[in-house]
Amino acid sequence: MNQYFEFIRYAMNPDVQSVPDVSGMDWHKLYQFACEQAIAGVVFEGVKHLEDQGSKPSFDLLMEWLGLAEQIASQNKKLNKHCVEVVREYQEAGFQCCLLKGQGNATMYPNPYSRMSGDIDLWIYGPAEKTEKTEIIKHVRERHHEKIEDVRYYHVGYQDKGVEVEVHFMPNIMNNPVYHRRLQKWYKKMADGGRLKEEVELPDGVGSIPVPTAKFNIVFQLAHMMHHFFDEGIGLRQMIDYYFLLKARNNDVRCKREDVRDTLKYLNLYNFAGAVMYIMKEVLGLDEKYLIVPVDERRGKTLLNEILKGGNFGQHSGLAQNNAAKKYFQKTWRNMQLVKEYPSEALCEPVFRTWHFFWRMAH
Repeated sequence: MNQYFEFIRYAMNPDVQSVPDVSGMDWHKLYQFACEQAIAGVVFEGVKHLEDQGSKPSFDLLMEWLGLAEQIASQNKKLNKHCVEVVREYQEAGFQCCLLKGQGNATMYPNPYSRMSGDIDLWIYGPAEKTEKTEIIKHVRERHHEKIEDVRYYHVGYQDKGVEVEVHFMPNIMNNPVYHRRLQKWYKKMADGGRLKEEVELPDGVGSIPVPTAKFNIVFQLAHMMHHFFDEGIGLRQMIDYYFLLKARNNDVRCKREDVRDTLKYLNLYNFAGAVMYIMKEVLGLDEKYLIVPVDERRGKTLLNEILKGGNFGQHSGLAQNNAAKKYFQKTWRNMQLVKEYPSEALCEPVFRTWHFFWRMAH
């Protein structure tokens, strides 16, 4: 596995890192691992830079990998255009909005077309009359009523041109109600203070999109990863997103390390941040100057084990293949194993999940 990590580190920055030793590399297993982690496009960036033909994957695998990389790039180009259209729709309807994760993260990659794209997450914020759930759901039902698939406590989801669009009433949630309220207050404070978003240009001149500032993103994406960690799991794609976010953050003078640490402690994200920093440093090779909190080796190894076991969003952990009843008890048992390391979120997760189930039934 260490050989895989070394090559992934090289693939993330092939122009600035030396080529690792790939002798004896099982390229088929690396390809399978990259697919499970939804990072096949990123890893292929390293394969393209290998000069010695004898060290590359077999021709058949190379062609399969190339085809997948082209498919990922094509999907990114389509999604970039779609993001601009979605933002324009909600802005013209009078909503203030900001795109979360996704194509905004891709702009921080050396090759923005190498990131495996997903859905479109749009957060509606701003004046109270335009942020009420009823107003947002009303707009979605008027424009996309036949495509609505999911209404949750924090977002409404629908299909648009074959892409899942999630319109968020709040960026994300936490299982513990105390820290959940703190997190939402912090989001509102950032939005009210004008420290929420900035415009970034998408590749090929397709337009610009509003994305979170570095300070907002560092907290938001960490909270997002932690919630998924206790839900079904997270993978290396989310960790690589965070890697490039931290590298991009270094030049942002608004993002003081001490301020970030105080915020993470206040929101109960500090311990999980230490685990993520372990992945950043030991797995992805991020320089210590970019780390926002000290490395937590014990929690970091637990997190890495879950990432390797579950793949992208835990899709290969076995949970996703079970029925709802079996999944409920398996997730509860899994999270009880994490009580010692994350008592608040682990204990509250089954409670929140149960409450959310009945909330969705009622709504």
